[in-house]
Parts: sequence; structure tokens; C-alpha cells
Amino acid sequence: MIDHAIAAAKIGGQILLQNYGKLDPATIEEKSAFDFVTAVDHQSEQAIIHYLKSHFPEHTILAEESGIQQTVSEYRWIIDPLDGTKNYIHLFPWYAVSVALEYKNEIVVGVVYNPVRDELFTAERGQGAYLNGNRIGVSQCKNLAQSMLATGFPHRSKMLLNVYLKSFSQLFQKVSAIRRLGSAAIDLCYVACGRVDGFWELKLSAWDIAAGTLIVQEAGGRVGDLVGGQNHLETGNILAANAYLYEPLLNITRTVFRGHLECITQ
Repeated sequence: MIDHAIAAAKIGGQILLQNYGKLDPATIEEKSAFDFVTAVDHQSEQAIIHYLKSHFPEHTILAEESGIQQTVSEYRWIIDPLDGTKNYIHLFPWYAVSVALEYKNEIVVGVVYNPVRDELFTAERGQGAYLNGNRIGVSQCKNLAQSMLATGFPHRSKMLLNVYLKSFSQLFQKVSAIRRLGSAAIDLCYVACGRVDGFWELKLSAWDIAAGTLIVQEAGGRVGDLVGGQNHLETGNILAANAYLYEPLLNITRTVFRGHLECITQ
């Protein structure tokens, strides 16, 4: 099934590339405060769904823009047709397509395609993680002071800014650098291939992180929520890092976010 996930992600990626820089402002809609969708999001999503449904008509589909198409199947595709919509709108060239397959509530296939760099990140449960066909692994950084992290601001929930900034402040003082790229899917893949050593963010959706989560795990990294649990796909509150730094980072996020879960669960 990973071959079909790859094909689907590349179909979406080609649509994004073909329409990059050609957006009609009239086709940009505000889904909710500070959250936007474009006609290209919809076009990419429908093309991906059409492809997957043509091969797996019995499977459930969960996609960002069209929601869930429920069936009785134990397989569920989780699709983000354009992760980094705001980047895309502003011609900031950093965005991706994310396609994951869940079986019996476990992610078993993950594909993230960055069409700008033509980088294809893939993973199958128990089979390792790959970038353009080459095996990848998380960094071997053991020292927080030498590490570089990625993050994302809670733009959908600005009421969380104070608690987020508290986590940012504490981590910023302990690591060498923090970057914010605007695509959680790419952030997770960069943890997986060692370009950054860890990543944390609040209030994401399952389609933002489902594929990337598996890719990190198959690359030897660890993923969980911000207080030590494993409900990141449900809450959207996520921490990912290499095996050496995960616990030191978790000690900080757990201290900051414990007691605030009622505010940041979805």
C-alpha cells in the first residue's frame, strides 16, 4: 500500500507545484479565525481521494478539507493535501503533502512529499524510514545545549500563547537554536532525518502529524504528547525527538503544560 500512498502524495504535490504563484485571492477562504483554505487545497485533496478510492473503495478517508468518509473498513487514510497553506498563499516555498494509512487504530504507512525540494519521506511500520529511497535516522545529538529544535506557534488558538511562550522561553535557554518553518509534516521529517533534533507544537490535527509521526518512529526517534502520554494524534499536542533528547525535552514540556490540558485538547 505504500506505493499507492506515494503515488497519491505525488499527485497532490504536482497540483501544488502547477498552481504555485497563480492563486486568485478570491479563491482563498477563511475556515475559522486565522485559518485559511484555498482552491488548490481542495483540488489536491480531491485528486488524492479520487486516486485512493479508485484502488481502495472500501477504505475510510479522513481528509482536512472534506472531513471523514466513513466505512466499515479497519483501514483509514489520513490526508493533508497542503500542509503549509499560509506559506503557500504568501509564496513562502515551504509546504508538503501528507498521506498516512491507519489499520486498526495504528499508523502503518506514512508518506510526506515536499514538492519544492522533490523530497519524498516514507515509512512502513517495522520497515524503517527513507528519504528518496535512502534509509534515514534521527540525529545522535546527546546534549541539549548543542541541539536545534523546530516548533510551530499556536495560530489557531492564540489564547494559548502565554503557556506556549513559557515553553519556548525555557527551551530557548537550553538549546542552541529554534526554527519555525510553517509545516509540521516537514518538521517531523526533519527530526527523522536528523536536520533538527526535536520538535514540539500545540493544537495540531491528525492529518498534520499522522504520517510524520510514523516516519520519526521508524527513523529511531520517539514521539508522544507534551506530558508523557501517547494521545498526540487525538489532542494535536506533540513532542518528537531523538532517543537521547526526548526525555530531557519531555521533562520541560511536562512541567510547563501539566494542568493546562483542559485548554489544549481538541
